[in-house]
Amino acid sequence: MHKAIGVRLTAPLLATALGSAALLLAPVNASAAQAAPAAATAVPGMAAAPYEYLGWGSPQKPTDVMKATGVKWFTLAFILSDGGCNPKWDGSRPLAGGSDEAAIKSIRAAGGDVMVSVGGWSGNKLGEKCSSASALAGAYQKVIDAYGLKALDIDIENTEFSNATVRQRVVDALKIVKTKNPGIVTYITMGTTPTGPDATGKDLIKRGAAAGLANDGWVVMPFDFGGHSGTMGQATVGALDGLKAAVKSAYGYSDDAAFRHIGVSSMNGKTDEAGETVTTADFRTILAYAKQHHLARFAFWAVNRDRACGSGADADACSGIAQSPYEFTKIVVQYQG
Repeated sequence: MHKAIGVRLTAPLLATALGSAALLLAPVNASAAQAAPAAATAVPGMAAAPYEYLGWGSPQKPTDVMKATGVKWFTLAFILSDGGCNPKWDGSRPLAGGSDEAAIKSIRAAGGDVMVSVGGWSGNKLGEKCSSASALAGAYQKVIDAYGLKALDIDIENTEFSNATVRQRVVDALKIVKTKNPGIVTYITMGTTPTGPDATGKDLIKRGAAAGLANDGWVVMPFDFGGHSGTMGQATVGALDGLKAAVKSAYGYSDDAAFRHIGVSSMNGKTDEAGETVTTADFRTILAYAKQHHLARFAFWAVNRDRACGSGADADACSGIAQSPYEFTKIVVQYQG
């Protein structure tokens, strides 16, 4: 769950929010839905863009992370609503002229680049505050234009995820964005069960396919499971297998194309759930799977947490396990699509 440490809706609770409309969404015709493999691999480094949250968690200087790990891309979080249909960092910091824009410029000056993530668990969501798909697309466009983005991540969680009307609005807005910004890479990131997306997640994918949205990566966050079997690496593989099946079914893709249209955003170290820990060995399991199947994305939450905890540090600023600095980032950066 891409957020500050806190509670998470379980899959059954999310499923109860699913409207009867899902029953009407059948898989679309394969020939109509088939698209080229995800474009994410076309830009070196984009497939490995870990999240960094510049709003809290004692964020490291991005250029220092680049020097220490070789990472070139970051996913910067989060863009939220300012109370209306207008995007701001954390719902309060301006797109232009502030510390966030300065960080982006520094990353690019050092030879890297960024994608921006819209949403997350907390705060006011643009998908809910914008009253139409066109208005939501306009809000996304402001972010794209502010930084000349090559990629956009919609991290759809909490009430934005559980509302069927909002799910459709997000899909339709992204289709507009795709039309107005040829070549832009889009990711939709959501929670998952150990066997793949729950009913709500599957509905979102089906809505994407039915709308003809050529989304580059359907991405799951394989943690905060509420119980799982085996290692977190094995549970992640199970979740990704289920995701691949859902995307293949909805879009009519081949196995290879389906894998190239899915991705993973894990969480390093201790997660929001007691007893659930993602280790570097788990990350290596995920890396091997990503390389085998050429996934669209391998990211994690978050660079802020990619260090051992010191005195007084909280769970948003460290992993909660014994590690050297940037151990997880150094594994992720090995993935190039």
